[in-house]
Amino acid sequence: MQTLWKGAVSFGLVNVPVKMYTATQENDIPMRMLHKEHKVPIHYSRTCPQCAAEVKWSDIVKGYEYEPGKYVTFEKEELEELASETSREIRILDFVDLEEIDPIYFQKTYYLAPEETGTHAYGLLVEALKSTEKIGIANIALRGKGSLAALRVIGDVLSLVTLYYEEEIREKEEIPNFPEPAKVDKRELEMAKSLIEQLSAPFDPGKYEDEYRERLLQAIEQKVEGREITTAPEEKEKKVVNLMEALQASLNEMKAAQSTDRGTQRAPASGQGKPKTRRAKPRSKRTGA
Repeated sequence: MQTLWKGAVSFGLVNVPVKMYTATQENDIPMRMLHKEHKVPIHYSRTCPQCAAEVKWSDIVKGYEYEPGKYVTFEKEELEELASETSREIRILDFVDLEEIDPIYFQKTYYLAPEETGTHAYGLLVEALKSTEKIGIANIALRGKGSLAALRVIGDVLSLVTLYYEEEIREKEEIPNFPEPAKVDKRELEMAKSLIEQLSAPFDPGKYEDEYRERLLQAIEQKVEGREITTAPEEKEKKVVNLMEALQASLNEMKAAQSTDRGTQRAPASGQGKPKTRRAKPRSKRTGA
């Protein structure tokens, strides 16, 4: 892993030197933009509309449009100076319960590892957070932007999750033409609750797969081998007369599936060997965010 950031976590007068690493990665399959006729990658250039010349990165500054067509500009050094006071500190403001934070606030997760000089203080903070079952709410300047963040323990590792500020969350009232809450039928509600109970299970992230990515990898393999892309036929949509019918049909399907599962577990087919392993597929390159 590549170190993204170095600084310190502070709470009260305690200072914990840490290094930051990306905790997640995107597994998107990289696609290039090609010219349809010649099948070659398209190049993008930075040009100035006033002189039509290509602009080097060294000649680019950031600017804020305070009136149409009028800007105030900032050099890179000016922006770094504005962030310098807090750019190397994760200052914990409060300790709260994780359940108090709505998931809408969560952005991206990072791991924090201790610097050699801070292993004792790091371990102390980890144990204190685990014992109190609290998480720290902090401010951090990261990648040229101020962020709110939550510090929590994953296993024995400190993690930092960047959060949106309240002003960045759009009001629900901004949703256009959102209808008034409909009156709920009691029988439908009971059946919906029963269906939710039937579908409830402990969260196991390992059992979920990116089905689109799998289909795309298969299609790539078929094209590379010069074969036509084959896809499974879509199931015909079942006609449902009303909501009550849909709920009842869903419950019936769940009960039938559970009954089949129980029967399979009790009486496995004779002569059945080990399950077949899935054929390995080409994997895309993984890059840290």
